[in-house]
Formats: sequence, structure tokens, C-alpha cells
Amino acid sequence: MKEPLAFRIRPTQLDQIIGQEHLFNDDGILRKMVEKDELFSMIFYGPPGSGKTTTAIVLAELMNRPYRVLNAVTSNKKDLDQLYEEARIYGGIVLILDEVHRLNKDKQDTLLPHLEAGLVTLIGATTANPLFAINPAIRSRTHLIEFKALSSQHIQAIVNNALSHPKAYNTQYLITDEALSLIATNANGDSRYALNLVELATLNAIDNTISYETLQKVAPKLNVSFDKNGDNYYDTLSGFQKSIRGSDVDAALYYLAKLIEVNDLISIERRLLTTAYEDIGLANPQLVARVLPAIESCKRVGLPEGRIMLSSIVIELCLSPKSKSANLAIDKALDTVRTTAYQTPDYLRLSSVSLDKEDRYDYSRHDLWHKIQYLPNELKDVSFYEPFNLMSHEKTLANNLEVLKRTKRSNRLRELKKHR
Repeated sequence: MKEPLAFRIRPTQLDQIIGQEHLFNDDGILRKMVEKDELFSMIFYGPPGSGKTTTAIVLAELMNRPYRVLNAVTSNKKDLDQLYEEARIYGGIVLILDEVHRLNKDKQDTLLPHLEAGLVTLIGATTANPLFAINPAIRSRTHLIEFKALSSQHIQAIVNNALSHPKAYNTQYLITDEALSLIATNANGDSRYALNLVELATLNAIDNTISYETLQKVAPKLNVSFDKNGDNYYDTLSGFQKSIRGSDVDAALYYLAKLIEVNDLISIERRLLTTAYEDIGLANPQLVARVLPAIESCKRVGLPEGRIMLSSIVIELCLSPKSKSANLAIDKALDTVRTTAYQTPDYLRLSSVSLDKEDRYDYSRHDLWHKIQYLPNELKDVSFYEPFNLMSHEKTLANNLEVLKRTKRSNRLRELKKHR
């Protein structure tokens, strides 16, 4: 069986890994681990195809650690039990676990004691945000290492390496600059996607040359992905969220369509939930509460029908009154917490037995609760929450749209900033 291209050219040395310079340069944390021969349990998180699993394997091999690669979804308890037996034999083992966020509770329960004892060193890989997707018990025993999306230049270098690599095409094929650029921009930072596309394109290359026409034959939808006009994946997501914040329905629907076209429901879900709570918030809590049901409805019926639910909720979010008060309030509170360390007043503590009864919090006096000072004395006059937008949602979205249309939109931000 022929091995996939991405597997055949997988790096074996740190210097062969393209991208993630913040981890592999002279001061990079992963390079330091190799130099000092110290390997810790870690969670590698970041976009698909950014080198997470490859890096984990390179680290284990360079440090001469026995390792196994498993998947949290497909591997069962028996696989883990076998791993633990091998760990006892070797005196320790590295578990490289793909989709670590999918590790269920039963498997976690068996893994945690071995992590605690140091018998297993876990290197998990996930595309999910570990602060939300990784079980706290696992997260507290690991270091979080972020992998960033590869740039267009990184992808071009990876493709050129594949075409010249002795274990791949060994300069058998050429690629035009136009085709190389198209692959790099449409890969959206995913090296695996780019290499799979190259592998497919070689089957249809004329005169052993991969051209724009070659790519159009093997992937006809290629030119409608995120980067036809040079903007990348994260720019599309940024444009999507900013368009909703700026109440521009047409722009938000345009960026939504780009995300739908490549079936990126995960990113749509994350951005819609974030935008709803961050930018609409308390100005329209009823709408915020409807965002998740709309997303779940879309996922239940699937695409293309699910586009209707997404379109409806995006239009509402755009035309809704906006308020960042909740976002600003918690940020202000966090800033205070990070610079101060004031104690909770004695009368609010869980056990305040040292106080006279009359000085203690009275659970039966609800008539006094709103008159009690709850902040420490040093912060008693601080205000974190300030109402941001007092517009009523009963003002119809259509009227709001008419008001918005009276303002001519501009892409000249420098000029806009001159006028208040």
C-alpha cells in the first residue's frame, strides 16, 4: 500500500519543520526541550495541518523516548491498557494522542494516575480551544502550546519540498508560479490539504507540469475558497465578525457564504457565539439566547439547508442594537484582580464565626441584602459595569436598517477617524 505524500516527507529533525518559528527558533520552548533533553506533558492546539502530530513524533524520536500514536476517538480502553503495560516495561512512554479533546471520562480516569506518576508523558493534539474543550483534570497536568496557521509562504515551501524530496517526487514534476500560489492561498494554513492536492494534481499533470489548468480539473471549486483575492482564512473570520459588529448585513452574508462554501461550520459556530455575547450582549439578550439553537438546527439538518438558519440569525445579529457592556465590565474587573489582592470582607466569608452575631451576614434578612457593601473597602467606589446601549429591542429591525442606510459606509478608516 502506497503511503500518503504527507507521511512520506514527514520531517525527522527540528530544522526540517517548516513554520512555527516561535516554537523552534533559538529561544523556542520546544527547541529548548530537545537541547535539555526534557519532555513534558503538553497539549498542542491550533489549526489543522499546522504540524502538531508531526512535531510530537519528531520530539519523541529526537529524545529517544518510546512512543505510541493513538486517536482519542478510535482508540479503546484496551489500547490504553496495553500502552500502560509497555510504559511499565520501558520505564515510561510518550502517548501522542490525536483529537485529545474527544477523550471520554472512562479513558481519562485510567490515564490520570499514570500522568501523575510520570509513567506516561502525554502530548495531545487538538484543533479545539483547550481552555474550553479539554477536561480541566487533563489541562491542569499539561502545558498548553499554541501552533499557528502556516502562512502562504510556508505552504509554498512545503509544496516545493515535496516536489524535490527524494522520498516523494524527486524533481520529477514542475509547478507553475500561478498554480503554486493558488495552492498556497487556498490551503488556508493547512499543509496536509496542500500536499493532498499536490498528490492529486500529479495524476493529471501534462508534461509533468502542475499548472492552473491542472488544478481546475482536479479541484474545480478551488478558486472560490477563502483566498482568491489574497485574503486568508483568519481575515475571512475577522471580516465576518467585524461586519456583524458594524451592522453591515450584506458584508456579513458575503463572509458567511465563504465559510459555508468550504463547510466550516465549526468556525461559524465559534464566531457567532462569540459575537453574540461580545457585541450584542445585554442590548438584546433574547436574540443572544437564540444563537445556539440556530446553530444546532443547522447542524441537525446539515448543509445546504442549514444555510437558511445561519442566514436568519446573522441578519438578526447585524440589525440588532449592540452593547459591549458585559465584555467591558468583565475586562475591567479582570484588570483590577490582576493588579490587586484585596480580601473578601469578613462578614461575607463562608465561616465568619469570629464575628459577633450582629456583625454577620443574615440569611433571613432579604430586605437588607441590597443595602450591604460586597466589595472590599479599597474598591467600594469602583464601578465595573456601565450601561452601554439603552435602545429597546421593540424598535423593529427594519427601522434600524433604515437608519443605518442613511449613513454612507466608507473603507477609508483614516479619514473616518478624523471626524467624530
